[in-house]
Amino acid sequence: MMVCEYKPGLEGIPAAQSSISYVDGQKGILEYRGIRIEELAEKSTFLETAYLLIWGELPSKQELETFEHEVRYHRRIKYRIRDMMKCFPESGHPMDALQASAAALGLFYSLRDLHNPVYIRDSVVRLIATIPTMVAAFQLMRKGNDPIRPRDDLDYSANFLYMLDEREPDPLMARVFDICLILQVEHTMNASTFSARVTASTLTDPYAVVASAVGTLGGPLHGGANEEVIQMLEKIGCVENVRPYIEDCLQSKSKIMGFGHRVYKVKDPRATILQGLAEQLFEKFGHDKFYDIAQEMERVVEEKLGSKGIYPNIDFYSGLVYRKMGIPTDLFTPIFAIARVAGWLAHWKEQLAENRIFRPTQVYNGLHEVSYTPIDQR
Repeated sequence: MMVCEYKPGLEGIPAAQSSISYVDGQKGILEYRGIRIEELAEKSTFLETAYLLIWGELPSKQELETFEHEVRYHRRIKYRIRDMMKCFPESGHPMDALQASAAALGLFYSLRDLHNPVYIRDSVVRLIATIPTMVAAFQLMRKGNDPIRPRDDLDYSANFLYMLDEREPDPLMARVFDICLILQVEHTMNASTFSARVTASTLTDPYAVVASAVGTLGGPLHGGANEEVIQMLEKIGCVENVRPYIEDCLQSKSKIMGFGHRVYKVKDPRATILQGLAEQLFEKFGHDKFYDIAQEMERVVEEKLGSKGIYPNIDFYSGLVYRKMGIPTDLFTPIFAIARVAGWLAHWKEQLAENRIFRPTQVYNGLHEVSYTPIDQR
């Protein structure tokens, strides 16, 4: 009988070969198709980065313009999906609404022509284009308002911010949001990407793949952590309470949200970029006292846990950026999904290229040879 070494959470066990992204957790390096994240954040756009990840190379000017035009053209969602979303409970979490809506989108495009490049491109464009519209639509509909139609004259990020409140965003805010999407679009074999690849390996449609990944991303140990960071900062309340809060967490062995990473043992490079983006927003639109609390937390945690490789991750500063934009806390994770859809689709496409359905084994630790007990003897 084969004996397997059990690794909780499959830690350190390769689940796929991929050329999409690379992480060096000891040096704090993140690359998309070999390009450092710092360079992409400075020079690229979200849609250009999405194209890079999905098709494997930076687009030419014409290729990018064509891709951007296709995404603009497919931003609108079918009225039956809007009608369905109006029936969702107002108290429901936007991630649950997004998962249901992404799955429902597959009902309208149920053809699974996975060997057809046209089908693959159309699916990629449709998902990248409509996911932001669905997130913004639910945000307004749960307040009893009609959704705002997309504007074709606005770029990807500016259009999403516009759909939230029908106000054209400040150019700096739109650019910062676009960089946030670049930072969140892909990160090797994380939980939601693994979920996407497992679902993709069954050769189901890409809408089911994305819906599966959205459900995985919603958990507080994955994409939902940025919401809990803001709740933590609200609970702490002021800089003076930071050290007692950290010490209490250490004593009770409670998780400090926004710190630590399964891969990074230094400060997450995305957190460093996000911190700089937050400071740009504060300089133009006013300071946020929560940032002072966050900085003090980073100092205290580094003092207490730096030797163990515990530093801020992407969730620690992303919430502060979105909060300054006036975005509701429970939309932070759906925004993560807006970005990560492109990464999931890159992995979907890569999985299809050399597909083998996932079928891991298990280490059985139950009983054997147990006799059935009749119901009247239990």
